[in-house]
Parts: sequence; C-alpha cells; structure tokens
Amino acid sequence: MLSNIFLLKGKNFHDLNSLDIYSYPDDILKNGDNDFIRKVIFGHDHGAIVENYRNDTMNEHHSSNQKKNLELNQFDLDCPVPQVIDGQNIYTSCINSKMIIGLILEKDDNPYDYKEIFQDLSNEMLNNERCCQFEDEMEIENFLITLFIDIRRYGDEFVERPAEISFKPTGIFIKVFLFGIDDVGKTSFAHRIKTGEFIDNSFTPTRKFNIEYIQKQKGYLAIWDMPGQRAFREKWFKGIQDANIIIYMIDVANQLRFEESKREFWNFINKHDSSGIPLIILGNKTDLVKKPEEQDSTLIRTKQEIMDFFELDKINDREYFFFFTSVKTNYNMNEVMNTLFNTI
Repeated sequence: MLSNIFLLKGKNFHDLNSLDIYSYPDDILKNGDNDFIRKVIFGHDHGAIVENYRNDTMNEHHSSNQKKNLELNQFDLDCPVPQVIDGQNIYTSCINSKMIIGLILEKDDNPYDYKEIFQDLSNEMLNNERCCQFEDEMEIENFLITLFIDIRRYGDEFVERPAEISFKPTGIFIKVFLFGIDDVGKTSFAHRIKTGEFIDNSFTPTRKFNIEYIQKQKGYLAIWDMPGQRAFREKWFKGIQDANIIIYMIDVANQLRFEESKREFWNFINKHDSSGIPLIILGNKTDLVKKPEEQDSTLIRTKQEIMDFFELDKINDREYFFFFTSVKTNYNMNEVMNTLFNTI
C-alpha cells in the first residue's frame, strides 16, 4: 500500500539545503535530517543528478531524446528504481533529469506491482493533461495529491485486497463515497462502523485519502473517506468513480459553516455527473446540540430547517435520505447502516 509520495526539486542537487522538498501526506524529513534525501538521490542513479547540476549545466551524456523533450516542454520520466533506505521501501523516478519523484510503500510491497501505473499516470498528467509545470507550490502539491490518490486507489483495488475480507459469491460489495467539509466527523464515522468504537480526532483533521474495508453480515463495504480541507476538495471527484452510494456529512453543531457546507455540496453535485447514485445525508454531532432525552422532539423541527436551508428538495435525480447522527454516542448509526444495505 502506498503510504507517502514526495518530490525533490532544485537547481543544484549537490547542495541539499537548496532543494525544495514536497511530500504528501506526511513530511518525509525526520528532525530535519538530510541523510535520507542524500541516500534517495545517490541510490537512484549513483549521483549522476548531482554531477549534472553541480554547476547548473546539462550533462553531456543526456540523450538526444531528453534534449528534444526539454526543448518541446515535454516531460521525460526514466524507469523507476526500487530502493530500501533506512528500512523504508522506496520507488523513485527522475523527471527530465532534474527532479526526483518517489513513492514510499509498505515494507512487504513489491514495487514492480506499481511500475506501470506509476509511469502511466505520471506521464499522462504531465504530458497529456499538462496539469503541472512545477513552477508554483500549490500546483506541485495538487499534482502530488492527485497522483497519490490514483496510485493508492490502484493499490487498494488491484494489488492488495485486505486479507480479512473473504468475498462470498452471495455477498453484497458496496463502495461508499464519504465526503463533506473538514471537522464534521467522517473518519470517526468510518472507524465507528469498522470497529464499533469512537475515536475523537477533532484536533487532528484527516489530511489523506483513506479506504476502510469492512465486513458486515449483509455484505462488504469499502468506505472511501476523503479529506475535507479546502485544498483537497478539488480531488473529491477522484473518489466517486464506481461508487454505489454517496454519504455527505454535515456538522449540525456548527451553524457558522452551514453556508460553506451547502456551497460545497451543490458545487460537487452540479459539477460531477453522479445522477442516479443514491445519497445519504448525515447531520452529525447531535450530541452537541441537545441532551439524548431531548433529541427526538427537538430534531424533528431542526430536520426541516436544515432541509430547507440546504435546499434538499431540489434533489430530483436520485433517491436520497436524511438522518441525524451522533458518531460519538452511536445515535442512529444502525438506521444508517440498514438504509445503506437496503438501498443497494
């Protein structure tokens, strides 16, 4: 499974302090130690990149094809190189002999399982879609996030199905696309369904796309949990492909962000073709609104107010359901699960 992706960029790879280092979702530098970066560079091509740009000049051994690509503003990616560095499973490729892009995989992964998808996706994004010219920091970060999501999805779907799931011919397999703005409780929701336990991570927002595979009596779920921070919302469409059902989550205890949540919901529904895919809307964190014994009577009125504010009556291209939930107290979670399976 892919756990991290990084890019090393700079005019002089001999001077590690001058390098721009980008990584997602975690910082690959530990305590500012450049030794890891040095090993990545020299492990990739035994230091040729360092020599190429020691004086910011092109190495005389560049192939004519590389020079032509540079002149045409095309990106040339070399064959990925597997490395084991400080116990980490690394798979690196070089872009135009100027930048190194790398994957960090789980220890037991075979890097060659990812060779074709790594090369094809990188080449498509850089030369066909031309989504990145490596001139703007945000552009680079979006490139890495998109590549991470696509390779991670490939790994989860085609390379390594979790061993604890035994697919039965009669079992229902459901892909659930779970999204919403940040700090509404999406990751806690997925964790509650998988383990039956509540984790309070409100102070550590999810910064990476995640898949939870869950076996239930009625079938199997693959919950695609997407980060909700603004920088990640353009990548939401990556998760909806082949989804059987959509879950959109709202924090009912934070009315100050209702307008933002409504805007992002309708932007997504109107922008991406998902018509016909059943939708479950969850008004989460009811435990912060009223005491449990007061919830039922109060929430009946609140439900209509929220449905009016979010203009849910305009949803006319699919079946949809609305539930109040509290992931923390497990309020209505069984009803959500029953509706999920019954709808499919």
